[in-house]
Amino acid sequence: MSTLRNIALTVHELEEGEFYWVLMEGTDYAMEDALPYLPLKSATDPQSTYANALVAGVAAIRRMFGKEGPRA
Repeated sequence: MSTLRNIALTVHELEEGEFYWVLMEGTDYAMEDALPYLPLKSATDPQSTYANALVAGVAAIRRMFGKEGPRA
């Protein structure tokens, strides 16, 4: 079985009341006391609430990776 990729979902409020989800992937770059992430995909259209953006981000993960999740 393939290994599970380290994917993180976050939400940013770029303008007041405009929330965007961002998917990031953990990297193997060495940093002291931190795990660096690189942007993988992000929303192009804002959501009106943090919760809506979070749900839209989870939906994006499901579309990208399917039922098996983000596997390498």
